[in-house]
This record gives sequence, C-alpha cells and structure tokens, in this order.
Amino acid sequence: MNFTKPTQLFALISMLFSAGCSDYLDIVPDKTQEIDLLFERKEAAYKALATCYHFLPSQDAIYGSYVLASDEVATPIAHDPGGIQLMRGMQSASNPIMGYWSGFSANGQGQESLWKGIRNCNTLIENIDGVLDMETAEKEQWKAEVQVLKAQFHFLLMRLYGPIPIVDENLPISAGEEAVRVSRKSIDDCFDYLINTIDNALPNLPVRVMSNNDLGRIDQVIAVALKSRILLYAASPLFNGNTDYDGFSDAGGANFFNSTADPEKWKKALEASQAAIELALSSGLALYNYNDVPAAFDNEAFQFSEVRSLYNYRYMFTDKWNSELIWGHSNPVTNWWQLQAPALMKKPNASSVEAAWQWLSPTLRMAELYYTHNGLPIEEDLSFNYQQRFQLVSIPAADKQHAQVGEKTVRLHLQREPRFYASIGFDRGINRTWGEKWNLQMRRGETHGRKANTNDYLVTGYDLKKICHPDSQGDGYNKIISYAWPMIRMAELYLNYAEAYNEYHGPSQEVFDALNLIRERSGIRHVEAAWSDASLAKTPNKHLDKQGLKEIIQQERMIELAFEGHRYHDIRRWKMAEDYFNSPVKGWRVNEVDANDYYQVDEVGQRTFNIPRDYFHPIKISELTVNTNLVQNPGW
Repeated sequence: MNFTKPTQLFALISMLFSAGCSDYLDIVPDKTQEIDLLFERKEAAYKALATCYHFLPSQDAIYGSYVLASDEVATPIAHDPGGIQLMRGMQSASNPIMGYWSGFSANGQGQESLWKGIRNCNTLIENIDGVLDMETAEKEQWKAEVQVLKAQFHFLLMRLYGPIPIVDENLPISAGEEAVRVSRKSIDDCFDYLINTIDNALPNLPVRVMSNNDLGRIDQVIAVALKSRILLYAASPLFNGNTDYDGFSDAGGANFFNSTADPEKWKKALEASQAAIELALSSGLALYNYNDVPAAFDNEAFQFSEVRSLYNYRYMFTDKWNSELIWGHSNPVTNWWQLQAPALMKKPNASSVEAAWQWLSPTLRMAELYYTHNGLPIEEDLSFNYQQRFQLVSIPAADKQHAQVGEKTVRLHLQREPRFYASIGFDRGINRTWGEKWNLQMRRGETHGRKANTNDYLVTGYDLKKICHPDSQGDGYNKIISYAWPMIRMAELYLNYAEAYNEYHGPSQEVFDALNLIRERSGIRHVEAAWSDASLAKTPNKHLDKQGLKEIIQQERMIELAFEGHRYHDIRRWKMAEDYFNSPVKGWRVNEVDANDYYQVDEVGQRTFNIPRDYFHPIKISELTVNTNLVQNPGW
C-alpha cells in the first residue's frame, strides 16, 4: 500500500509513555508544590496534556472492548474477555464488568476510572495559565482540548450509567466532607452540560489538525462530530421520555428522567449532524474510496464493481489514515494489534502463528444481518429463498469473486452485498489475508477448521475479516499492520443525520440521499430503487413510511458500523435489547467433518439481558459506601 499520510499515533501520548509517566497527575491535593512544578514550563505541561488523552478508552483492547459486549461475536469458553462475560450476564454490583466509573483491570489490560481522567482535565484547565513559556492562544487551545475530553469522559459515563455527577472543577483542599460526596444530576442537566462544554471550547480550537506530530488532537471537526453523537443519544428513547425510570430520583426526591419525550431533541440532533457534516466536508473529509493499486491476485477482478466495493469498505477501516477518519485512537500502551490477533486466521504452513489466534468469531445473527445483492434484507428480498437459507447448495459461477465455484455452502452465503464479503469469512468462501487470497475450508480437521481439541478455533464457523488489515501477517506481532481505531468516521455522521431527520420530519429525499452515499460506496442500490421495486421488495415502499424508514436506517447503521463498538450502545439507546440480547448465540456445528452435519444451526452460547435493569450498569457497591449521596441504578 502507498499511504499518502502517516498513521494517527497520538504523538503526545507516545512522548508521555516513553517517559513512563502514566500517573503524572495522580497526586493528592496537598502536593501543591508538585503541581506548581508541573505547570511551570511547557515541556512538563505537555505531559499533563498527554495524560488527559491517555484516559480515552481503547476499543481494540481485547479485554476491555465493547465490540465483544453485544451479539456480534462469540469466543470459545477458554477465551472469556470482559465483553463476552457481559454478554453472558455475569455482571454484579459487587463486581461490575468493564466499568468506567471505578476502572477495571483484566489480563494486563484495563481502563482507569474516568473520574480520574476528569480530575486531570480540571487540573490542567485550572493551572495552565501559570506556564511561563507559552503564548495565551496556545494555552486557550490546550484548555479547549481538555474541555472536549472532559465532555467525552462525562458522556462515556452517561452512556453506561445514565444520570451521573457533573465534576466541572476540582474541589479545593479546604472542601468539607459533604462537598466531596457529589450527587447525580438529572439526565437533561447532564446533556446540557456536555453540549455547553463543547460549545464553549469550540472558538479556541483549530478547525482541523493535520500536523504529523499532532494527529489525533481534538479540533473543531472532532468536537462538532462528538456533539452530533451526544445529541443523537439525548434524543433517543433510552434518555428521552423513558418511562421505565419513573420514580428513579435522588435522595431529595428529584426525578433523574423526564418521562415525557421531547421531539425537539431530534431537531437539535439533526442540526448538529448537519453542521458536523458541513464542517467535515469543508475541511477535506469524505467517505473513503479505495484508489490504490489492488493486490496482483485481484488486479483483474478489481474491474468488477463488486470487488472494487469490497476494497472500498475493507480498507475504509484499515487504511492507516484516510479521508473518512474524523477521530481515531491508537494508544502505544494498549497494543494496536490486540483485537486483530484473535480475529486473524492461522496460516497452516507458516513457521510461526504467534500473532494469529483465530478465536474471535462473528455470530450467525450477524451473517444474516447484511443485505442481499439487491440491497434488501434477506427476509424482504423476494428473489432470495429465505425459508431455505440454510440449505446446502453448489456455488454458482455468479459468486466466483467471493466463493469457490462448484463447492458446497449454504444459500445464506450467496448473492449477498459487498460489505458481507468484506466483513465475514465462511466455509468455502474467499479471504484476502496475510497478503494472499485464501480458499477457506473450515470444517473440522480441514485447512482452516478446528484441529483436534484446540481452544483456538472459530466457534460459530465464521471469520471476522473487517478489523484485520488484509496485509497483516500473523507469524509475528511486528507484521500486523497498525491503524487508528475509528472512534468517529464520516459514515456515522450521515447515519446520525438520517436518523434524526426521519424522527423529526419523517421520510424525505434528504434522508435517502444520506443513506445512498453510504450504500453507493459499497456498491448497493439506492434506498428508493431497492424498496420501490415491487418485483423484489416483500414490503414495497417501506421507505415511505416513517416507522418503515426507521427500521431501514437502524439496519443500515448496524451493518455499516458493525464490529466497531456501536451496536451494544445503539441497541440500548433504541431500547431494543429485548429483540436482540435475550436469545441464544448461534453458529454452525464446527466440530463436524461432513458438510451436511457441519451446516446445522447450533447454539454456542446465551446472551442474557435483564430488562430494564441492564440498560444501565451498576455503580460498584464500594463507591456507594464511600459516597452515601450516590443512588444506585434500579435493579442493582
């Protein structure tokens, strides 16, 4: 690959950790001399700034990633990351899983408490003006950056816990015992604080940071994109008019939730999304399209639109720095290969497969999620034999770009959209990996199937392609190609806009246009063309009905942002967990050799979600003991 821009590496974080200063600001309040020294010169203050960025959670960390917390992936029992434990309903108030409130540690990975991160941000804001060798404008920029970080940390806590305390400034040393015992604020107060904080920071931020040494630092494009996301959550049913939490109040009896939904919140989300798109476009960002020279084995096939579309989507995620990435995360302490390694398939004839673990596997539900090649859900496409989708058939020549002609697989794997083939590998399909083109054979004992009783195997029979760079080689960790994990990208803004527009105004060409930009990039028919075709669509003109279009938008979002850490939070904010999170996890019988036996749907686990309790995570009991003003979430 010929990359025109370097990877987003958070250069300031690299500087911090090379100096071994991960706890640089973790000091008790009476050590005022240390704080004065920290903010005496720019070089020292820079480390304080880097510490603030250090608290951003890393979604590519296996044992702390919310990619694993929904119904998207499964692992063998021997591999039990926190997200899988959360999926299995193993959380308790005495032992929360992957909690941002108290922080957590697992298998050498983890996440420090975001309250500590907020405290560090406040410390910088309160002391940066004392730095002697900095200009006022630069001080204001640094303060603005950590203001947005502080808003992000509060938002991440809200997304898990609902109403939270607002900690906008650190308490003085003289603060009394009661002042330290902060209380939770209402949901509306929390969201207002987030937006006000971002708005106040915007004037002092550069529009776009593109310097090689500063990639990843917060700018206006990042800030307004984050604002779009926050307001979308504020308007969503989990937070907007949620009657499940009627009576959930603070110690004084003030309700945390307003049980009456406010449609104007969707208008705010719409306006924020439109503003974010316009600023991103004017700053040179755009949906990614692959314009490099494809690998030799695909040079001829690349001329076919479906293979070109596959490259568009696969490299959108893994191309080190591209036009779509608004905000990426690459933490040098959390190994950048972490989530790639369990997804990367082993190469049978490689001398070493240390970096290819082959045990992170997409679920059957995800395989069924993607559209047909007509751009319709498999249950809505009249040309797709949905009732016989698990029937074993011979692979026809029409599917030669994605599967092995003449071999047998299930009908489910044929005539699907390019994002399916870019994201999920299946038995008798094709995988572009290790810089090669593999013909997958995934039944027990076969080249890519389970060997003997190894615990490194794909428990559902599916391989996760999307997050693995096609040129990553698993014979050494230094051969896995790094990239910044996309925290926010352009496609999300278009999806935010489409959802908010439909919720506020109903179906319109503006919504279709936003969705079509995403669909075009992946070679999928326009919404109107797919759903207006009565010869194909089981529910023709579904897109002209507000509820119908809502379902279309939700599925588009779940497909486009699959395996990126959105699904767990989206399904919760839509209050749709009952439809997804209380059912068996399914795949194929991967311990079978014969095709007829292998292609039997098998239950490989159970997703457990207690409704409504699990919509919000528990605050650790020990926190409630220390701070008696805190109120536990209902059900815990």
